Amino acid sequence: MRRRTTTALVSALLVALAGTAAVLAAPLAQAAAGCRVDYRVDQWPGGFVGYLTVNVGDTAVHGWTVTWTYPAGQRITSAWQAQVGQSGIAITARNESYNGEVPAGGSVQFGVQGTFTGSNPAPADFALNGVPCDGTPGPSSPSAPPSSPSAPSSSPSTGPSTSPPPDGAGCGTAALCDGFENQTGPAPSGAWSVSFPDCQGAGAASVDTAVAHTGTRSVRVDGAAGYCNHVFVGTGTSALGSVWYARFYVRHTTALPAAHVTLLAMNDANDGDRDLRMGGQNGALQWNRESDDATLPEQSPAGVALSVPLPVDQWTCVEFAVDGTDGTMQTWVNGTDVAGLHADGVPTPNIDSQWLRRAGWRPSLTDLRLGWESYGEGSDTLWFDDVALGTSRIGC
Repeated sequence: MRRRTTTALVSALLVALAGTAAVLAAPLAQAAAGCRVDYRVDQWPGGFVGYLTVNVGDTAVHGWTVTWTYPAGQRITSAWQAQVGQSGIAITARNESYNGEVPAGGSVQFGVQGTFTGSNPAPADFALNGVPCDGTPGPSSPSAPPSSPSAPSSSPSTGPSTSPPPDGAGCGTAALCDGFENQTGPAPSGAWSVSFPDCQGAGAASVDTAVAHTGTRSVRVDGAAGYCNHVFVGTGTSALGSVWYARFYVRHTTALPAAHVTLLAMNDANDGDRDLRMGGQNGALQWNRESDDATLPEQSPAGVALSVPLPVDQWTCVEFAVDGTDGTMQTWVNGTDVAGLHADGVPTPNIDSQWLRRAGWRPSLTDLRLGWESYGEGSDTLWFDDVALGTSRIGC
């Protein structure tokens, strides 16, 4: 998927985050009769993410503006795949430069994140280019906030396949699929081993029979703050080849801190046996390359806004793909592509420009380690379950 982060998008995000009202003008194109807007929301106390699919009807659309109102005064804080502004309860979403052309019978997706007080009823007055549409609210579910994730766009794609996974929450054809149900003792064993990089301190890992995503067991990591408290539970996976897809469920107790932390590491044989790391910084998920400390996304306010936090006190499905043939990466949280965690080979300011300054990065991954690593600040308790690795997307 090739993303183009335009100045207009960044401006819209910053305006929304600052609470400044903005109304965007509609394009000249008109919508066809039969248009429909499907709206699905995931919410948690005081916040929500809305996923919108615009079905344009029987006539092609050359530029689109979708409008609606929030009946309970909900406030938009960020958006993706559209330029979104708010004036009072009125919302206006306009296409990006790369997704304004929608063929007859086609659809386009975008999303918003917002806050609410009291109740969060779905809007019912959608219009496309001034023509009323049948907005069909989708189901709501209490979940955690992905902050500014990115739904799949209709722009040309590069890198790992974004095809929908074939097997939902199962394991499909994954080479490794482990819910830790075969663990019989208090410490991870068998294919999994515990390691303490650099030095051993207060960090600990165990098999937990009280908390699990499915079944009766998970791996628990007690991650303490401080450099010597690193702890990981890992397994070797060199047989996968150059293209990796992974899926794991994680639950934790403490929001990601402003400081850099790591919750997943993979040894890269093509990078001096240094680690490719997934963790957090500035409160949001990020990738970090140990050898040069490059981050994905870049740690600018706009870059961080294009990533997501890791929800606390509930299970979250994290998927990623790393393609060692062309050095591209993609990440999904609860099934949704995250714009800021996508290196597609084309430098995009605030996302992967820093990451791609290093030409010729072609990772060769040899293991997978789940755990906790802080660098002076940040402690957390985490549980991992239903881990799967394969050569195609596995799904949540």
